[in-house]
Amino acid sequence: MSNRILVLLALCGIAASASAQDQSNFSRYNFTVGGGLGLGRDDVASYVGNSPQVTFGAGMNFTRLFGADAEYMYYDLGFRPSVILDQFLPGQSGHMQSFSLDGIVNVPRHIGNFGAYGIFGIGFYDRSVKLAHSQFLPFGQPCQPAWRWFDLPCIFNPTVGGYVIEGPGQTGVYMSSNSRVAGGFNYGGGITYRLNHLDKAKLFIELRYHRAYQADGQTIVMPITVGLRW
Repeated sequence: MSNRILVLLALCGIAASASAQDQSNFSRYNFTVGGGLGLGRDDVASYVGNSPQVTFGAGMNFTRLFGADAEYMYYDLGFRPSVILDQFLPGQSGHMQSFSLDGIVNVPRHIGNFGAYGIFGIGFYDRSVKLAHSQFLPFGQPCQPAWRWFDLPCIFNPTVGGYVIEGPGQTGVYMSSNSRVAGGFNYGGGITYRLNHLDKAKLFIELRYHRAYQADGQTIVMPITVGLRW
């Protein structure tokens, strides 16, 4: 009986030692930095096309499989040269900044140093556009598609069969800059490559889908990000 107790205590000690060693390799915090190409969709595809973006994040791992992070993304929204020229937007520049809270699910099985994960979350998106110099638009001037991001009084006129600048008590409006903040969501996934067995740092490539619900139209982008997680 005493021998069985000694064997049981030894097994418990080995299990506890293995568990402690496993926890020593388990990082409670996670950090992300990366950047890459953003693929435009919907209005972004029409006005901007594809453009650069950068992402920073920090959060906590609850287990080896589940974690969360707070993330910041800067997405360039400079219009295509053809849109700037054809729609009378001289010196246009723009960007979108997002702040999101994301959940992370890590795939439990790895293939060598390769791993995978899924990510999803909600957040706020601030889309801003501006011109180098404000310009005056007289009432009755036909509205251009990209002008919707500048919050102009474009009203359908049945006489001309299209949208024109209209408003009471003035002769026109100035187009200069505009910013819209809205809620939205994101989801996607990525593949990681662990740099070595002792270091927790991993290279990653990730594809995400972001959709923001601005009042003047949804902003949809798909950033492809390459960076470092640790």
